[in-house]
Amino acid sequence: MASRWSRHGPSALLDHREAESSAERGAGAVLALAVATAALLLGLLVVGAGTASIAQARAAAAADAGALAAADALSGYADGAPCGLAHAVVSASRARLERCSLRGLEASVTAVVPVGPWLASATARAGPPP
Repeated sequence: MASRWSRHGPSALLDHREAESSAERGAGAVLALAVATAALLLGLLVVGAGTASIAQARAAAAADAGALAAADALSGYADGAPCGLAHAVVSASRARLERCSLRGLEASVTAVVPVGPWLASATARAGPPP
């Protein structure tokens, strides 16, 4: 029975193992880099979604407050022009008044908050009960 070392010798087996390990050298670093990149992208996605959600809530709060201020001016509870008051209240909320419309004693206000290159907007209406 021939030994498995008889033909190539023990060094041939070691050379084969070294060739396999050198072909795989650096694969762990590439995998770690891919996992780190995926985690970074997921983190950026979560932060972006959170930022957009906060901006949308700010726009909604500014629109609500602006519509209430305009409706108060329309009904006589506050002094001043309804859309002027809405503009002041929306600006104080660090938002921009996009639209203010009045119909009878009802005020409709749209406020906008920038989120990077996009805009979060919300519209609110206020007035007497129907």
